[in-house]
Amino acid sequence: MAIDRIGPPLTGGERETLRAFLDYQRATLAMKCADLTDEELRRRSMPPSTLTLLGLVRHMAEVERTWFRRVINAEDIPLVWSDRGDYQMAYDARTADRAEAFDAWQTEIAHARRIERDAESLDVTGHQARWGKDVSLRLVMVHVTLEYARHNGHADFLREGIDGVVGA
Repeated sequence: MAIDRIGPPLTGGERETLRAFLDYQRATLAMKCADLTDEELRRRSMPPSTLTLLGLVRHMAEVERTWFRRVINAEDIPLVWSDRGDYQMAYDARTADRAEAFDAWQTEIAHARRIERDAESLDVTGHQARWGKDVSLRLVMVHVTLEYARHNGHADFLREGIDGVVGA
């Protein structure tokens, strides 16, 4: 699987830079999952933790869906893997289907890109019900980028434990 991972511009504007950093982090997770079998993607990090690369992919699909579609776009839709709003369900990849997980993740990324691209500015706001506060698209882009960066650190360790591959 060829991963198109392009570094952010060194002199870009705010929106271009935020977009590029987010895409870089998305590509990093894809890179960490590249060339692994379904079994390897479902391999747990270290019991009792249930963390897996496939679980991270599923979780990030939920993150993209929540922040861009539910918060910024105010879409009244459930989570991908839980109709009860249980974010932990995405992490359970014991019987997860690779194609379904990656398709859901890429679908949510496409929606997120469209929502961001169509937004008039980074000052567009949506309501984050869990916080009871309005948030800007700017905050959402930074928050989702940081969420990827944190989980990509987990992905580094997971991948190293699977086949010894290290580095980003």
